[in-house]
Amino acid sequence: MARFDVNAARAQRLEAHGRTWSFELDGESFTLPTELSRKTAKALRTLDDNDVDGLLALLMGEEQFARFEEHELTMQDIAAVLEAYGKETGLGLGED
Repeated sequence: MARFDVNAARAQRLEAHGRTWSFELDGESFTLPTELSRKTAKALRTLDDNDVDGLLALLMGEEQFARFEEHELTMQDIAAVLEAYGKETGLGLGED
């Protein structure tokens, strides 16, 4: 029986999607990871289901999230970003 090679599978995913997924807002670029570490996944579980800021801060990092917060966004804007992110990466964050 052939063994599953985790490193090869990871390399294939990263080749297909890259390490980050990016979006633009008011001429600025922001990135989110295409893969989540176990540590990040564990931290996500501690967030309240409605903690959108906590989710974005965790994924973006402190410095990038501070820049992001300077923009005026609606919840619909954020939902659109998370939906596109989920479709592109398969992570499906922000879904019920």
